[in-house]
Amino acid sequence: MNGSTGGAGSRDTGGPGSRDTGGPGSRDTGGPGSRDTGGAGEAGTRSLDPMPQDWRRGLAVVAHPDDMEYGASGAVARWTDEGRTVSYLLASRGEAGIDGMSPEEAGPLREREQIAGAAAVGVDRVEFLDHPDGVIEYGLPLRRDLAAGIRRNRPDLVVLINHRDSWSGGGLNMADHRHVGLAALDAVRDAGNRWVFQDLLAQGLEPWDGVRYIAVAASPHATHAVDIGDTLDRAVASLLEHRAYLEALGQSEQDVEHFLRTHATRVGRRFNGTPACDFELITL
Repeated sequence: MNGSTGGAGSRDTGGPGSRDTGGPGSRDTGGPGSRDTGGAGEAGTRSLDPMPQDWRRGLAVVAHPDDMEYGASGAVARWTDEGRTVSYLLASRGEAGIDGMSPEEAGPLREREQIAGAAAVGVDRVEFLDHPDGVIEYGLPLRRDLAAGIRRNRPDLVVLINHRDSWSGGGLNMADHRHVGLAALDAVRDAGNRWVFQDLLAQGLEPWDGVRYIAVAASPHATHAVDIGDTLDRAVASLLEHRAYLEALGQSEQDVEHFLRTHATRVGRRFNGTPACDFELITL
């Protein structure tokens, strides 16, 4: 297991499940953790298409530890079982995500939990960047760090967490998710342009314009899905690795299993009848 801390340093910040930051696991802020209320409008009822299969390397770019575990890790487990390579790039370490624990203590703890959660679904490269949890800013520094990560990993597929203003259940999304998602969309293009962030060339990071697909998990505009009937147990296990974080949220093992299975079952009704993970697919 490679818990690489490469990139621009490493500070962790509040993860998506945080009740006070509007993350995916948040029960009172409308994050992915509340998606069992159903999608809005047409996006919540129309059939979903299968995700493309013509790719080999994937890179998940998210703001915090546990962002991927709240719903997308079942798809990652399916992909790694098929022999694909998936790596994680996190803008922060989630250090501001546990109210009763100082950032200095929470950051390293949440990093360890993320590495263990990733390993549960076949991911052995997890990289953390030096952006402060809860106050991640959209801008050139973030775009540069993400473009560098894309050049290092050279993915065919980039996976993001919902960057839109709200979730499918109608709750307000938090700033970190919006900023990292939007910066990642821009960084995909930046990574392929040698004249943008020219200092990356001096680091040996040649341009990479090979990203073919961007898959946005937890999007209110889902279009595609992955069958996770055989990997849902591992998705649950991956989220349960975030023990300290879940305990701080007051979420039990039963809560976690109920949420993930309920949502996967709901998505599956729009796909092939088996538990599934949904994405908004952007083809480049």
